[in-house]
Amino acid sequence: MYWLFMLGVVLISPLTMIILGLSFTYNPPQTINAFFGYRTNRSMNSKEAWDFAHKYFGKIWLISGIITLIVSMIPMLFLINKDNKTITITSIIIIIVQMIPLIGPIIPTERALKQKFDHLGNSK
Repeated sequence: MYWLFMLGVVLISPLTMIILGLSFTYNPPQTINAFFGYRTNRSMNSKEAWDFAHKYFGKIWLISGIITLIVSMIPMLFLINKDNKTITITSIIIIIVQMIPLIGPIIPTERALKQKFDHLGNSK
């Protein structure tokens, strides 16, 4: 039963990436706000930059989330019927590694925003 619980914990991040990736790609937040969405100075400069950032970031998160889901499941399958300590340590390692695809897409998104928009959010 503990393995099943930890599987759920390990899958939270990739499932969130997939769900929000789909949402940002196909139904980004309609208004620029400080509460929900891809909120950086560059993305909040204009509505055009806001929409672009969400679609760009959403696609990366969707693909990364699917890959992360698969890659996270593989080691978890090898933990069935293992002791709780082994399950815990492996799960923590998986969760730490998941931070890379969770946070990493910010870099290419910001680069794309910088290439496409000036510092005021106007298209170049």
